Amino acid sequence: MSAAKTERLMNLFIALLVARHPVPKERLREWFYADSSSDAAFEKTFERDKEELRSLGVPIEVASLDGYFEDEVGYRIRSEAAQLADVDLTPDEAAVVGLATRVWEQATMADAATEAVRKLQAAGVQVDTSAVDIAPPRVRADEPEFEVFLNAAHERREISFSYRGPRDPEAKPRRLQAYGVVRYSGRWYVAGYDLDRAASRIFRLSRVVGEAKAVGPAGAYEAFDVDLKAIARELAPRPSNVEAAVLARAGSGHALRRWATSVEAGVTGPDADTTWDRLTITAVSGDLVGEILACGADVLVEGPEGLRTVVVERLQAVGA
Repeated sequence: MSAAKTERLMNLFIALLVARHPVPKERLREWFYADSSSDAAFEKTFERDKEELRSLGVPIEVASLDGYFEDEVGYRIRSEAAQLADVDLTPDEAAVVGLATRVWEQATMADAATEAVRKLQAAGVQVDTSAVDIAPPRVRADEPEFEVFLNAAHERREISFSYRGPRDPEAKPRRLQAYGVVRYSGRWYVAGYDLDRAASRIFRLSRVVGEAKAVGPAGAYEAFDVDLKAIARELAPRPSNVEAAVLARAGSGHALRRWATSVEAGVTGPDADTTWDRLTITAVSGDLVGEILACGADVLVEGPEGLRTVVVERLQAVGA
């Protein structure tokens, strides 16, 4: 699915979800289908979009706009109908779902929601933004150029950037035909074909220096299916394990506790409000940092100092 179509579907979903009253079709066309060349093209695209949302379990309702004129109809999504039923998951299944939700919060999705709500409000439509809480995002990619690489991969546009590798004294210019963006060992990478070196390469996004730019036309190179995880395993630096001592509030940090080789209960923690446990953990350093950050104020890294420094720097970056 193209980035433009994904954004249009998200806009449509948010607009119909937050509107307190049914939204007329012509308003939706004006806001989200302005590039439709004809009435027939709009009708075809709009019907296809509705069917795609319904196939995903989104209940789009058709309702009368006026009690006296039933032929004037609009569309809406009732938030209570869009909510998922209760799902019983094992702890391991819940952990997998929790990890999956981290990829979902991106600025493009936030922009889509903001744009949809802004258009509704500008038209004088009453909105209930709390309805969006049925699908809250969780964790975002912190790398500033994440979206540039992601969009370039979707659009098949060449991307130029400066990159400083672990052994490079200074950043060097690179040109890449991106296959896609992948998270591996707790870090984000872009995999693609390095035009200067004529070979597949993988680049860690946190080592990109300055601004990355997509250049040239879309569809500049052939799109083909690749196993990004396999490329990351083959080309990325091998992950290193770290042994850490982490304090966790009693009843919290369940994912960390599954990694713990030992747990010392009832230790002195940073505050006396709750009971704390000391977890001894051996895990891949990148994965461990992500899990610690996900626990927020419920955990405290005692050591090693390198791990503690990385966690503090990430928190400071978020705060900034």
